[in-house]
Amino acid sequence: MVGPIVDEIATELKDVIKVYKMNTDENPHIANEYAIRSIPTLMLFVKGEKKDTVVGAVPKQTLMSTINKHLA
Repeated sequence: MVGPIVDEIATELKDVIKVYKMNTDENPHIANEYAIRSIPTLMLFVKGEKKDTVVGAVPKQTLMSTINKHLA
């Protein structure tokens, strides 16, 4: 449900951010490391440091607001 929105944002901001997707079933050690308990979970990293997390199916506007507050 969120996948198409994430793909759209990745295309729109391709020169500004990098977007990666990970299957937690195939990478349970990463899910444990970041305490991912719900799907979808979207995490925002800045210079390798986790800055924000969005859990659940949220509208594009919510994701863009989260991203934009860290781009300044």
